[in-house]
Amino acid sequence: MTTTEGRKETVRAFPAEWQGRWSAAHTRIDQAGYGDLMASAYRSAGPIIAARSGPAEAIRLGESVSLTAIRAGRRAACLLVGAALHAAEAARHPSELASWLELIDDIARRAPKVLSAFLQNSSQVLGILGFAGLAVFARMGLDLGRDDARRLAFFSLQSPEARQLLERQHPSTSLPGLLPGLKPYLRALWGISPPIAETPGDAPEAMRRRAGFGGGGIRLPPSYAGFSASDQKQLHRATLAHIGAHHCFTSKQFLAKGLKPLQLALVSLIEDARVERLAVREMPGLFALWRSFHVARPEGAPVAITLMARLARALLDPSYDDPHGWVSKGRALFEEAAAVDIGSQQLSRHIGGLLGNDIGQMRLQFDAKSYVVQPAYRDDGMGLWDFGDDNPEVPYQMQAPAEGARLEQRDSDDGRHEPDPIPDDSSGRAAMVEASEDVAVARYPEFDYVTGRERPDWCTVHEPAVPMASPAALHRAIEQRADLANRLTAIIRSSKVSRQQRVRRQAEGEFLDMDAAIEAVIARRSGQMPEDRLYGRYERRHRDLAVLVLIDTSASTGERVSGRSETVLETERLAVAMLARAMTELGDPFALAAFSSNTRDNIGYQRIKDFAGRYDAAAEGRLAGLQSHHSTRLGAVIRHAGKDLKRQLSYRRLLLIITDGEPHDIDVDDRRYLVEDARAAVHGLRNDGIDVFSIVLDSDAESYAPRIFRRRNCVQLKSIETLPEKLPGLLLRLAV
Repeated sequence: MTTTEGRKETVRAFPAEWQGRWSAAHTRIDQAGYGDLMASAYRSAGPIIAARSGPAEAIRLGESVSLTAIRAGRRAACLLVGAALHAAEAARHPSELASWLELIDDIARRAPKVLSAFLQNSSQVLGILGFAGLAVFARMGLDLGRDDARRLAFFSLQSPEARQLLERQHPSTSLPGLLPGLKPYLRALWGISPPIAETPGDAPEAMRRRAGFGGGGIRLPPSYAGFSASDQKQLHRATLAHIGAHHCFTSKQFLAKGLKPLQLALVSLIEDARVERLAVREMPGLFALWRSFHVARPEGAPVAITLMARLARALLDPSYDDPHGWVSKGRALFEEAAAVDIGSQQLSRHIGGLLGNDIGQMRLQFDAKSYVVQPAYRDDGMGLWDFGDDNPEVPYQMQAPAEGARLEQRDSDDGRHEPDPIPDDSSGRAAMVEASEDVAVARYPEFDYVTGRERPDWCTVHEPAVPMASPAALHRAIEQRADLANRLTAIIRSSKVSRQQRVRRQAEGEFLDMDAAIEAVIARRSGQMPEDRLYGRYERRHRDLAVLVLIDTSASTGERVSGRSETVLETERLAVAMLARAMTELGDPFALAAFSSNTRDNIGYQRIKDFAGRYDAAAEGRLAGLQSHHSTRLGAVIRHAGKDLKRQLSYRRLLLIITDGEPHDIDVDDRRYLVEDARAAVHGLRNDGIDVFSIVLDSDAESYAPRIFRRRNCVQLKSIETLPEKLPGLLLRLAV
């Protein structure tokens, strides 16, 4: 652009009343000492931004450039100008660019060391998330704490949190949005309903690119990179159809001992083709579904991985013609063996071994570390192999997928060994991650009220062991309040929480009992005395209620209750012990757990008694052993407890939370943030038909408890003596 053209453009972009302000803005940048490159970039970008978003935003950019240059350096300031041009082009309204500039200023003040990384990826993130999503992205990164390395990994799109946020922004095309439809699809196709989970965000890259199965579950990537939004749903369907074929036709795992990675890959390829051939015989429509994702061409370079993709297509598609001798040989061997007995898995083992030797003879290189199964819908193949328990030669990239699909299991404190199925709900999805020292962990999202969105996999819940202590003091306290315990038992016994039943043949009632009425008419016409009990009514005759009690053990519960000698935790413990004894005596299903938190990465959930366990001396010992420490991050433990309650089949399911204070944690400065997250968690459980009530031991509870639980679903308790007064009202609310 010539100087004259540049002046004309500037005149068009900045009307006369803005000329002076624009001149002052770029003169300030010129004379600030940021260098000619910076000054020239701003002078060039200003008129463009003024034309797109208005002269005010072009001048406003100068303020951000100055702030960025001072706080984050000249390089970041230069990146800012380029990123601002993209942002101005994407903005549908000048206010969006203004908000974007405010965001830049905020990052420059709070985390200047990561601003360059943010600006380098701003256009990419903006293109995926939009302006509102970009604000969510920036807030998540800034809230990672003062760890600049962690923030830098996030804004460089290298961290699992950043990748997951980008991958989940299209609910209609990513796994969380598709999962509700995929499960019925798999069940309808193959009659199986294994747990399906998303690949953890911190899994190795190879594991995140392909599906896997093993341990009774299926692992799917959140989305398939490089495929359009319209292809994502079909690709996930093709994947499940393929894994379902393995479930039906791969009867046992192959022994991996003694085989090289190339042979493992080729045997897996032949086995993939074998089960697909069998599946297409039963359901011919699957051919078109799978065929659409085979894109290998005969003109591809004759290297190992492309030849394998070409062979995969040749074994599925009879119309595909490939002149390469290795592909032709593979196809001929497969067709010959299939004609004899395609039901035999040894076919795959034999042909894969032969073809592997041929690759070696051709001196073609195969890099197992970079190999990714083709086409994209096929699983990583690790579920087909038995590597043995102590095989030191198993490559990590081969072992990791198999481990990732394995369902976590844990030994309960009651000695039971129960599977922990991978959660399958999209709203409260919990990604099971590696356990350590028999402590199961799960990740949950956290709701950010500022942006109105969830931060995926933001919180990690651990289940540490509960220290044991003698319950003698607890026994003495209950004995001293025997009358109170008896009243509690009587109150719970009298509550009828169940489905209403029709009680017929009543003298009075809510509806006419037609059977009784017809019999009465017949009796009268036959000259007999008719029955006068012609009505019916609805009654709740028993309890059908499952209760999970969550006990807050944050540090504040170690303080004394106002005006009393007991601590808050001792009060909580006594109340829970009385409830537990009453429910045990009445045979109601219930579970007990305690919680505290020490940042979002370490949220403790201590199981005292599970639904299937007994309230025995061991459970009492765990209850007595609870200790006060750390903080109160409520939302994640509500979601974690909700997982257990969702498995209960009772008519009503109740989560009862006993807490002493407002949700808080040391890594959150905004008091409202955790309150709103807890409120969102409660709302999520209610959508699943779970009632959430809270007993709050806090004089300031009026400020937050109704916001989280609703006013009618929380009661404030000053001392244990008032529990019988509050409990009837709580149970009455359940009964209506």
